Amino acid sequence: MTPSQIFEHAPIGAIIAWSDGTRRPPDRFKNKLSAWEGRNNQGRLVRKETARTLGNYTSPPSFTVHESDIGTRDVVVVRVLRAFSIDSDLTFTILQWPTLGSVRIFDKSGEHAELIHLAADRKEAEAWLRTHHYPQAVLDEVLQTTATDDSEGRVA
Repeated sequence: MTPSQIFEHAPIGAIIAWSDGTRRPPDRFKNKLSAWEGRNNQGRLVRKETARTLGNYTSPPSFTVHESDIGTRDVVVVRVLRAFSIDSDLTFTILQWPTLGSVRIFDKSGEHAELIHLAADRKEAEAWLRTHHYPQAVLDEVLQTTATDDSEGRVA
């Protein structure tokens, strides 16, 4: 899929893979392997942003993927996020759609909201929110799991 197809059709919470089409280098080539992994990886789609204008520059639409966390199991020190413009030359694939009935937890409402957790159901989402303090968090239940997913109506 192209980046614009991911932007249009992939729902927030989906697992996305991207690739530049090159073969993985052998493990002994540490620098080449590290560069290859930067262009061939996967993560969870956490945000979509429409085109923005700042002065004379208009940025193209983009989407952000959560690659990994750095820290211990209980304490996350750094979230590794990667943003892709729809102008990217990479090829994308949707590996997994969010399951029907799962609940997306966003850090705030509005178009610049970012997915911070995907819970299996509302009960688990509410339990997660009790232990992780996000005062402006918004819950959004996944109602569709197909390419026609337009559910951006977030409910607190």
